[in-house]
Amino acid sequence: MVLQSSLKNCFQLSCVLRTPRAGFKGTSNGGLILQSVSNDVYQNLAVEDWIHDHMNLENQQVLFLWRNSPAVVIGRHQNPWQECNLKLMRQKSIKLARRRSGGGTVYHDLGNINLTFFTTRKKYERMENLKLVVKALKALCPQLDVHVTDRYDILLDRHYKISGTAAKLGRTTAYHHCTLLCNADKFVLSSVLKSPYKGLKSNATPSVPSSVKNLFEEDPALTCEMLLEAIAAEYAMRHQIDHHITLINPADETVLPGINNKTQELQTWEWVYGKTPKFSISTYFNMVYKDSVLDVKVDMDVKHGRIEVCNIDVPEQWLPPALCNELVKNLTGSKFSPNEITTLATTLLRTCPQDDELHNKWNLLCENMRMLM
Repeated sequence: MVLQSSLKNCFQLSCVLRTPRAGFKGTSNGGLILQSVSNDVYQNLAVEDWIHDHMNLENQQVLFLWRNSPAVVIGRHQNPWQECNLKLMRQKSIKLARRRSGGGTVYHDLGNINLTFFTTRKKYERMENLKLVVKALKALCPQLDVHVTDRYDILLDRHYKISGTAAKLGRTTAYHHCTLLCNADKFVLSSVLKSPYKGLKSNATPSVPSSVKNLFEEDPALTCEMLLEAIAAEYAMRHQIDHHITLINPADETVLPGINNKTQELQTWEWVYGKTPKFSISTYFNMVYKDSVLDVKVDMDVKHGRIEVCNIDVPEQWLPPALCNELVKNLTGSKFSPNEITTLATTLLRTCPQDDELHNKWNLLCENMRMLM
């Protein structure tokens, strides 16, 4: 059963918070089931942070249910250029988010359910959480062949991954979150989770590719709402609490003080890209200009998402070395971003001699450099 009453009233009755200024009173044993009314990936990740940072989980546990509009979510220690097709994501307006937990990259859309289990660190047990999900699935559809692996994935038909898992272990609290593929767009999923970038070397945590399948392919009568209800019911039974799903608005500062600051931080370039572990690129690209084909070699070191070292090897008879050196000089220290190089290219072009052929060559080089990002 989904309750439409405000989360504030619910928390006043049933939550213990570490921060008194949040204004909630009362205690409750057992657990709490929350569901986000938002489909924004940054808002929902911010709710995870808020619960982890502010709620006292000694006497109760929390299950948070959420779904997102199209987004790619990378792990805390991952490299987005290594994990996904950023150019395609920009074209399709698919958001990129970096979560606080480790693990691999996942694609979210409204055909995917996300579950977050909050406990104290001492009570953290991801295997039990996944077994709960499997039990709920089998209660709803006894014919489903689903099981949990030693890698904490849930497999369908012993082969297809329908759920990946990740976790954050704090000093006293912890959370484990997992996905559940219901009716996700598998074509988009496979397209955006395929990096086109060549010559990239990184020590960032790599994702492990898997064959995937949607639950709805096994049983078209299923809906996301049915699955959410089944999981909530199983969770309520496990913790001997009322089967109530309380709706939560992740933008409501009166309920979640400071939540919008957390949401904004998760959207910043410094968090999404700047937290990328140091990496390097060593690659070639071909440029076709009039009747000739030129090979251009590019070497770059990138740290905190900014170009630390840059080398562009262009035949000097094709482009004046001074102009190429100026590009290298300005790229060094700048963000490893297509928008950044567009701005630089436009600015530097104004300093070039008024020569149409030179301008065409310059634009061609900068466009190819953009494609590396």
